[in-house]
Amino acid sequence: MFDNRFKPQAQGLLIRNARPAGFAQPGLPPSVDVLVGADGIVRDVGTGIAADDVRIVEGRGAFISPGWTDLHTHVWYGGTDISIRPEQAGAARGVTTLVDAGSAGEANFHGLREFIIEPARENIYAYLNLGSIGLVACNRVTELQDMRSIDIDRTIAVAREHRDVIVGIKVRASAVISGGWDLVPLKLGKKIGRILGLPVMVHVGEPPPLYDDVLGLLSAGDIVTHCFNGKQGGSIIEDEDLYRLAEEASRKGVILDVGHGGASFSFDVGRAALARGLKPNTISTDLHNRSLDTSVWDMATTMSKLLSLGMPFEDVVVASTTAPRRAIGKPFENLLGVGKPAEFTLFDLAHTDLVVVDSQGASSTLHQTFEPRFAILGAEAIAASRYQPEAGHRCSHCGGQT
Repeated sequence: MFDNRFKPQAQGLLIRNARPAGFAQPGLPPSVDVLVGADGIVRDVGTGIAADDVRIVEGRGAFISPGWTDLHTHVWYGGTDISIRPEQAGAARGVTTLVDAGSAGEANFHGLREFIIEPARENIYAYLNLGSIGLVACNRVTELQDMRSIDIDRTIAVAREHRDVIVGIKVRASAVISGGWDLVPLKLGKKIGRILGLPVMVHVGEPPPLYDDVLGLLSAGDIVTHCFNGKQGGSIIEDEDLYRLAEEASRKGVILDVGHGGASFSFDVGRAALARGLKPNTISTDLHNRSLDTSVWDMATTMSKLLSLGMPFEDVVVASTTAPRRAIGKPFENLLGVGKPAEFTLFDLAHTDLVVVDSQGASSTLHQTFEPRFAILGAEAIAASRYQPEAGHRCSHCGGQT
């Protein structure tokens, strides 16, 4: 699904006694009832709402936010060796909108759309990989070996044909992908983005190219994913000049995205950046089958990690809801209003002592965790919970234990 093309339900939905969070919408009471019609459109917002022939979801003081939106996932299941199914990262985990970050290139995007995006329960959008084959065999067969890997004409044509679901161009700017090709792929991606009027999402990691040089090519609305990675030569806290470049990029409107992943998020980097006032604009998981059961788990756990590092609660919610929606060009204002599509997440903030790890294997104890209860997609309330592998579970994809 995309653009909230809800399936009509037999009855409407009434959410009672929930606390709004992340809407930045004046006039909302501390606790609200939300009435949703069977067509999935909000009919009333207030207190003490009564309605007949509706399913009732008791909030009991839980938070209600715009639907959690994960800006960096890999859900082209069966089309790449790294992707998971949308349902593993989506509504059952409180996430109503997923953005696939470059799993497909121009040569195989039609399959991502037909077999994943359109049948999905969640809203799914995608960044189109600059490399024609996308992540078919991720990091085993590179999508950016040389110019034979890129077809500029076909990439532009595919992006135009699928403009309703393609939200940008994805470029992996890292030596493990493009060898010594340095900034050429990113420059090509930026050129294509300018032609199409689309932003670029750029993966930063092992140089070359240098994270410093990548930032110099980006414009307002472009996205740096893995912004708090801890890789040598790519960490913003090991190099004061790079840190200042990241600050300047954020000031000019470049979007700093967490993109946790299996190798790209460091507690130390995140903690140091937040202590100096540099916050990520968006929080995302980079969920795939090598990160699901190892360091990431799900969106709620990733949000909880940023909260534990000192990012304020409201900022965490905004960075997981309206900010990523804005980044992909979707409505992000007044989402809890009459006449708007009902796309919400109902969640608690629980007191816990949960031990988690970052991408470098460093552990930390979370004392508060986001715990999703329901994903609201139209008049459908989908029960949700945070994912956590069983202790001693062996990842079937990487062989590692959690």
